Parts: sequence; structure tokens; C-alpha cells
Amino acid sequence: MDASVLLASEDRDDANHAQARRLLVGSDPLATLDLAFYEVTNVAVRSWRDLAAAHRLLERVAAVADDGGLVWADAALLAVAASIADEQAISVYDAAYVAAARACDARLVSCDVRDLASRGLACRPGEALAGVPRVETPEGG
Repeated sequence: MDASVLLASEDRDDANHAQARRLLVGSDPLATLDLAFYEVTNVAVRSWRDLAAAHRLLERVAAVADDGGLVWADAALLAVAASIADEQAISVYDAAYVAAARACDARLVSCDVRDLASRGLACRPGEALAGVPRVETPEGG
């Protein structure tokens, strides 16, 4: 998953909030890039001006990492990402998530419709959960 899913899990105003939270508490293995640590912190601190949200988001990324789901954006991955970014006319940040998903033979989940989902490079959280029984999630965690 990319950082947008983690951010949606924190942002109650995001249309993908409920599905993102369900995805995070589900039983499927999750992975993200090390870049997610920076991206979620930046949004929480700079855009939201919410240090508490930054800490909660960092805990979510750390939990994914602790489960073995952290992919490092190394030179090889970023070389592939650069090619994808050039091909698709998207940012290297977005392309890095696409490259990581491909390297892991996994499906990328993103809330970014414009650059990723609409191009078939990712699915949205609700699509990833299709067919998965609903799990009630506490709003605090």
C-alpha cells in the first residue's frame, strides 16, 4: 500500500477512511515502502499540523515494518521506478510504490485515483477488500 492508504486511515474526512482502516486490521499481509515514514509524517505535520496524528501514523507504518512488510527504496527499485514514472508520466514517488508492488508480486493499494488507480497501476482500498468480511474497527486505533 502507498502512503495515501495510511493517511486515509487517520483522516475521517477521507472517502476511503473506513476501507483503509479495515485493510489495516485485516489478516492479509501488508507492505509499504520506507518512504511512507516520511510521507505520512510530512502530511500530518505540515498539512494537518497534528503531531499526535503523526505519531499514530508512524506507529502504523512501524507495525507494517515489524510484520516484515517494509520494502526499501534502494537504487535498483528506484531505477525501475524512474522508468515507470517516465512511461506513465507520474511522480517517482508514486512509481516507487508501483515498482515495489511489482517486485513483491503484490497488488498495490492506493487512494490515488488520478495517477494510479485510473491507470490500472493500483486498486483502491474498497476494491482490495472486495469479498472480505467486514471487520469492525475501533476509531481510536
